[in-house]
Amino acid sequence: MTTQRRAVGAYGERVAAQHLQEQGLVILDRNWRCADGEVDLVLRDGDDIVFCEVKTRRGDRFGPPAAAVTYRKVRKLRQLALRWLAETAVRPREIRFDVVEVLAQPQGASQITHIRSAF
Repeated sequence: MTTQRRAVGAYGERVAAQHLQEQGLVILDRNWRCADGEVDLVLRDGDDIVFCEVKTRRGDRFGPPAAAVTYRKVRKLRQLALRWLAETAVRPREIRFDVVEVLAQPQGASQITHIRSAF
């Protein structure tokens, strides 16, 4: 991955985290990693735990950012969620999987779309 792509992704994750916090969610983990992969954000929404995939793009040439969340990525995120839960003392009432799209604009604020329970 190029340095520029990594920077765009990190920017999107910061914007998404701030947006979700403004909506009342509490960040429990950022960029949680294990040998099997990474979860962008793990949050608490009331009694629920949210595993959030953040997708950032600088344009719509390849479709909306959420289009990059493939079946394979969904399956991987579910596996990672189970592992995160096994490694923590957190026992949520419900688990939710969300996607936050960040579409960076050439000027001005980025466009943010929070897709709850995306899969």
